Amino acid sequence: MADAANLPKDVVLGVPILTLTGHYEVNIENYRGILEYTEQLIRINVRSGQIRITGKSLEINYYTTTDMKITGKVEKIEYS
Repeated sequence: MADAANLPKDVVLGVPILTLTGHYEVNIENYRGILEYTEQLIRINVRSGQIRITGKSLEINYYTTTDMKITGKVEKIEYS
C-alpha cells in the first residue's frame, strides 16, 4: 500500500522513527505521549506499544505533537 502510493511507510503505518546520535542524543518521531519522565527513565507511548529509554541525566530538550529530542547519557532503548 505504501509503495503503490509512493508514500513512506512511517507515514502510512504511523510507526515511530528513532535517530540515535552516539550515546547522548535521541530524536523520536511519531510518538503519542510521554508516560514517565525522570533523569534515569523516559517512557514514551507509541502506536505499537512503548519505548523505554534508560540512562543518566536524561532530559527532554523539546517536544512537539509529532517529535521530540532527548539528551543525556543513553544506556538502553527498549521496545515493548
